Amino acid sequence: MNGAELKQKVHGGGIIYGTMLSMSRNPRWSTPMSAFGLDYVIVDTEHSPRGRDDIADFLAAFNFSGVVPIVRIPIPDSHYVTMALDAGAQGILAPYCESVEEAKEVVSAAKWRPLKGALVRRVIETGDFPSAATKEYLENRNRNTVCIVGIESPAGIAKLDDILKVDGIDAIFVGPNDLSICLGHPDQYDHPDYEAALREILSKCKAHDTPTLIHHQTIPLTQKWLREGARFVLYSSDARTMHNGFREEFGAIKLVGDELGGGASEEVGESEEVI
Repeated sequence: MNGAELKQKVHGGGIIYGTMLSMSRNPRWSTPMSAFGLDYVIVDTEHSPRGRDDIADFLAAFNFSGVVPIVRIPIPDSHYVTMALDAGAQGILAPYCESVEEAKEVVSAAKWRPLKGALVRRVIETGDFPSAATKEYLENRNRNTVCIVGIESPAGIAKLDDILKVDGIDAIFVGPNDLSICLGHPDQYDHPDYEAALREILSKCKAHDTPTLIHHQTIPLTQKWLREGARFVLYSSDARTMHNGFREEFGAIKLVGDELGGGASEEVGESEEVI
């Protein structure tokens, strides 16, 4: 699958599945990741300490894996968008957008790279290109680019209808940790205010035929919001799923060890990663 095929599937009513990569850095990770049944991965650079060299090598490997690599950039800024795409990303996720202007800046860099300045602003505002040949060239050059905008605050939700009118947004991302904190209910994902906010986002996105991905960290929450309309599934992270896998499998093995007198095993709790 490539970025164009991913967009075609989700906009055609299909469901796509992916995860966030917070810890993986070595390009060799792309090989096992390609066997997990994922459609895409989001490589985090907002909260994870990755440099441009790390990202470029990682993306080069993923582009041969069949899994679409998308980079979460640090802020909604055209410079970070073009850096990620120039490194080989097939999409970007711009976090914490709260204005139409931010969304336009992200879309202009994602969908019309390398056009810049007054010319790209004119494209976004009026659809007027330097020539028909330029438009065709840029559409072909950026055909695989997936552009995702993050809505993670009440201010972003208030502007969402206007943001969704910006042509070129392929999906809306919700960061539950940030949103719940902004609502005054940190990590309370069953709080009525939090659930109401998600339903408002889903409703507005549905009205504009724009998919929504909500980055929940548990299976029940992911299943719940999948049923409520979040068909662009973003579940957990590499670090958290590895933690959960070792906890579950070694937990089962250690139960037998305890029965055989091997000593009480240390209790392994939930992953404390917040991303």
